[in-house]
Amino acid sequence: MNPTRRLRDLGQSLWLDNIRRDMFGDGTLVRYIDDFGVSGLTSNPTIFENAIKRTPAYDAAIRSKQGKSPEALFFDLAIEDLARAADLFRQVHEDTNRIDGWVSLEVSPLLAYDTATTLAEAQHLHARAGRRNLFIKIPGTPQGVPAIEEAIFAGVPINVTLIFSLAQYLAAAEAFTRGIERRIEAGLNPEVASVASLFVSRWDVAVAAKVPPALHNRLGVAMAKRIFRAYRRLLGSARWQRIFNLGGRPQRLLFASTGTKDPHASDVLYVRSLAAPFTIDTMPEATLQAFAAHGELDAPLDPDDDGCESVIAEFERAGIDVDALGEQLQQDGAAAFVKSWNELLAVIETKAGLAKAR
Repeated sequence: MNPTRRLRDLGQSLWLDNIRRDMFGDGTLVRYIDDFGVSGLTSNPTIFENAIKRTPAYDAAIRSKQGKSPEALFFDLAIEDLARAADLFRQVHEDTNRIDGWVSLEVSPLLAYDTATTLAEAQHLHARAGRRNLFIKIPGTPQGVPAIEEAIFAGVPINVTLIFSLAQYLAAAEAFTRGIERRIEAGLNPEVASVASLFVSRWDVAVAAKVPPALHNRLGVAMAKRIFRAYRRLLGSARWQRIFNLGGRPQRLLFASTGTKDPHASDVLYVRSLAAPFTIDTMPEATLQAFAAHGELDAPLDPDDDGCESVIAEFERAGIDVDALGEQLQQDGAAAFVKSWNELLAVIETKAGLAKAR
């Protein structure tokens, strides 16, 4: 059986963590949907920077939009791409009763620590895109969490990004839950979709030079298992069950950053290790292709298995403060997206001829 089919049969959704304009024209995205069962798509500033910088697919569109700022040009291009992707996934969205078939657009990463502007931008971008199956990505920073609650209350579907630690996940889940509960109290429809995106591989990159080889490539999976256990406990809690009974939908857990960074490790390490029903794995293209070609699955995650805690304890004995590292990884992730954002706008400015005009 096709490895991607096994993943879907187990109950995990497979999304693509990439977008580029030429994958519409050459049929790549349609093939991923038809052949691999890809049922959603995520994007971020780094993905768009690579797509716009490394291909000529956007050049004509950029030149045709003279007079706009680089940021305005970017959102024009991104919304055009993501609206097309949302339309391709519309049938999946309908067939799964709005569980799958989502695409994601991120607010400017410059807003990661600005609650009010993040909320306003999330509402504006979602309305502008005009697609029901489009998530707006808001980072799960301390300043992003209040914006997540308000956006959910306003009825905007949210993909909470840049989650690394258990504390960050629980804060995002609490913000979602409060937003839905407020909608119920206000007599509004509680069915507002959300996912919580846990970044996995960056844990292992961060500690690779600080721990013995026996611990390499083990922390990311252990942290993901810790958060999966908390996720399943929340799903079974009386609070969430009440919401479900009143028509709400759960915020699903999404495994992100699942491309293997260590060339000596399996290229499907995180996909193989994190198969679980009612979760999502969003994969870079290379990881998707590798898994489709030779993927194997470990046993599905067991929400009652606390073995991850002993693994995490090994890292703590090796001098890794996982709580402090989780906070640092979130800050570093936000900074990396700002760097990509600034480079992206510089590429657009150059391609638009704006830099030369100055």
